[in-house]
Amino acid sequence: MKTAIVILNWNTRDYLERFLPPLLESIKGLDASVTVADNGSDDGSAELLRTRFPDVRTILFDRNHGFTGGYDKALSQVESEYYVLLNSDIEVPPHWLELLVEWMDFHPDCGACGPKLLSYGNRDMFEYAGAAGGLLDAMGYPFCRGRIPGMVEKDAGQYDSPAPVLWVSGACLMVRSSVFRALGGLDDRFFAHMEEIDLCWRMQLRGWKVWVVPSSKVYHIGGGTLPQTSPWKLKLNFRNNLLMLQNNLPSTIALALLKDGHKAQEAARLGIRKATRLIFRRKILDGLACCVYICTGRWSLVKAVADAHREFSSLGRTPSAQEVENLLGECPGAVVHGLYGGWIIPGAVFCRKKTLKTIRSL
Repeated sequence: MKTAIVILNWNTRDYLERFLPPLLESIKGLDASVTVADNGSDDGSAELLRTRFPDVRTILFDRNHGFTGGYDKALSQVESEYYVLLNSDIEVPPHWLELLVEWMDFHPDCGACGPKLLSYGNRDMFEYAGAAGGLLDAMGYPFCRGRIPGMVEKDAGQYDSPAPVLWVSGACLMVRSSVFRALGGLDDRFFAHMEEIDLCWRMQLRGWKVWVVPSSKVYHIGGGTLPQTSPWKLKLNFRNNLLMLQNNLPSTIALALLKDGHKAQEAARLGIRKATRLIFRRKILDGLACCVYICTGRWSLVKAVADAHREFSSLGRTPSAQEVENLLGECPGAVVHGLYGGWIIPGAVFCRKKTLKTIRSL
């Protein structure tokens, strides 16, 4: 098949029962297939797939390998030109897939793209996970066109033009299989959360583009696996944000220095130094967030942040100057889109700005 849609399932039997039928209906007559990779569920998901959806290819794992490990293992068993990573808690309308495939076909420099993500429960609102394409601020905080920290916009067509972005949500992500494999897939250290940002960022450093294609839209429930209040989810977000910055910031800064006239060796060395300083500042901000949790008595969240930093110290690895220099030599013309030069938190939290447009007007 030209396009392989792969759903990674972990204990979301009810979502499979609800959303697989419209998904299968939407790809009738298309050169596309659906595979469900089950991450060791114990809720009857495998039995449902066997009895209710016998024509859907199923890959069964004996345990939960996380989003990263599960997808890397599943996609290694799938052959297609395009992969679509699709959450089990997404409802798709007709023609959602054709629009993404068409975009990839006509834009050979596009490594990944994604649809507009709308809320399943409130369909004229963007969904928090990805909205209309993801960006990153100067302190490494992800946000979206249509969603800033703590606030989600109504979809009034304000982001209906295709746009290059830093990332699109892993809830519905189309990627060229050749690019996915060349990059080594998802970073398995992440387990879950922010791995798609890291993947899309690494793509751009290798000269590929990432686009949001708003003519395609899907409806996402969100929080289907881990609730927003989960201390484990908080730990993964804090830890993985640091891993993501460590993976990509040195080369991104070095690329800008190279374009400013620095020699590759000097750009690589300065890029690592500046990235290390920014990550240190980000860890201080994490510590301030931890102080808020202490003041409000949320001790499980305090522990989550502490665990995140401890695990980052053991899992993290700063790229060497030679590695950064090699990347600069291979892709000197790479452009990283979707990096916002300001810090989004003060405007969103303290000034109560409600949209990306008002944030940028500060």
